[in-house]
Amino acid sequence: MKTLIIGGVAGGASVAARLRRLDEEAEIIILERGEYISFANCGLPYYIGDVITKKEYLVLQTPQSFDARFRVEVRTFSEAIAIDPEKKTVTVKNLRTGENYEESYDKLVLSPGAEPIRPSYVPAESDRIFKLRNIPDTYKIKDYISAKQCKSAIVIGGGYIGLEMVENLRRTGMEVTLLQRSNQVLRNTLDYDMACLIHKELKKQGVQIHFNQAVTSVEQQGSTICVKNAEGQSFCADMLILAIGVAPESDLARNAGLAVAENGCIKVDEHLRTSNEDIYALGDAIEVTHFVSGLKAHIPLAGPANRQGRIVADNLAGLDSVYKGTQGTAILKCFDMTAAGTGLTEAAAKAAGFDYEKVYVFPMSHATYYPNACEISMKVLFTKDTGRILGAQLVGKDGVDKRCDVLATAIRGNMTMYDLVHLELSYAPPFSSAKDPVNIAGLAAENILTNKVDIFHYHDIAGLNPEEVTLLDVRTIKEYGKSHIPDFINIPLDSLRDNLNKLDKSKPVYVTCLAGLRSYIACRILMQNGFTCKSLCGGYEIYCNVNNN
Repeated sequence: MKTLIIGGVAGGASVAARLRRLDEEAEIIILERGEYISFANCGLPYYIGDVITKKEYLVLQTPQSFDARFRVEVRTFSEAIAIDPEKKTVTVKNLRTGENYEESYDKLVLSPGAEPIRPSYVPAESDRIFKLRNIPDTYKIKDYISAKQCKSAIVIGGGYIGLEMVENLRRTGMEVTLLQRSNQVLRNTLDYDMACLIHKELKKQGVQIHFNQAVTSVEQQGSTICVKNAEGQSFCADMLILAIGVAPESDLARNAGLAVAENGCIKVDEHLRTSNEDIYALGDAIEVTHFVSGLKAHIPLAGPANRQGRIVADNLAGLDSVYKGTQGTAILKCFDMTAAGTGLTEAAAKAAGFDYEKVYVFPMSHATYYPNACEISMKVLFTKDTGRILGAQLVGKDGVDKRCDVLATAIRGNMTMYDLVHLELSYAPPFSSAKDPVNIAGLAAENILTNKVDIFHYHDIAGLNPEEVTLLDVRTIKEYGKSHIPDFINIPLDSLRDNLNKLDKSKPVYVTCLAGLRSYIACRILMQNGFTCKSLCGGYEIYCNVNNN
């Protein structure tokens, strides 16, 4: 069987390697329009920032090494420009010679990836405007910074590539301005309340952030590039990085008559087969089913692309292998902070129609008495009826990756918040606490699910009338004196039992503390003394994160 693979990065290379391991006799050809295959896409920004210092570290395989190991013919500078499903041929343009030729196939695999979005307001030609998709883009940016001695840059887009470029440009000593169309960064991974922590870190690191920026024009003015927004405000710098997002490269599939979704993604079934039974597709170009919501989505991530490559190869080799959906687990280093998420954000849970609740906890990365313990801000979403975990978001300096991966595994296993309570996770003071942060999230949710405490959230505070309810802050007098939520009175937790007579039992009591633990204890005291009460989930800390952003 002759298998032709279009695209030799990530998914495409994974198909070829796995197929060869399954079938020593298969004829396998990779068509790659660029110079490189199987390179480290996710490492590219770090080469620009001199974190990765050697070019060779970016290249995982060369066409020569790939052929030597797997006996796969790799044709670089070979662009597939048309597919004829009836004849089962691909028209290929040799980018070195400009000549076209036809290549036949028995099975065809599409792994073209996704192209960085370039809006119409961006000039077609300018040596000061850059995107970051591949190794040549990386070299171009790094060489330009060095040659022109760039001192400033504008980055449009606060997604993963945008933020990684912001950090690494700052590492070079440049002044960086970030323009974001919405009111937050990392919209696909974090809700606004958690993104605020990243906003704080960016500002701390000297990044100039401007939200709600509708860019209307980009133009070169002498030695600078200037970006103008809808209000007429201009931002100018030595260079501009476009990191607005990506669009699936599906024109080849569409022109061949394959089914393509409204969002431009190639449609595939659970075997990753397109609407043509002899053509498969994978990676950033395809539409996937979200593992949690069951809805169709475009989730361009390297991990899923590599797993999809294995599944395509299995099916090509006659094995019955299915793709079970993408849950969007992702992580980002942002200067001294780490942000991670898995499953659904709150916005996505609402869109999917889930009746959910959320819990915020702020545990330490390891035992507090062991040096360098750091707080982890965690938000976990779960269904109100069964406690099924829908999604999690985490931000902190240390231990974020470990906890996100545990929660991602729990979601994949259809576990509930009750199950998190019983997870037996590794513990020693340098690594965790006897109650791991994941356990703590489960315990907090279990209290809510079993009606041991009723909760309210920071966004509910504005609707509370102090004449109709009692607003109570149970932090210490010193904490309260530094700052507090308006209209909340102070009775420290340790003196609450002796001051119950100061509270009106006819009014519901809304209780806050710093992070939610003391307010939970206060509610347990109040409930057992005849009061109706609610605890502020996440406490004053989450309130401050949002209101001081």
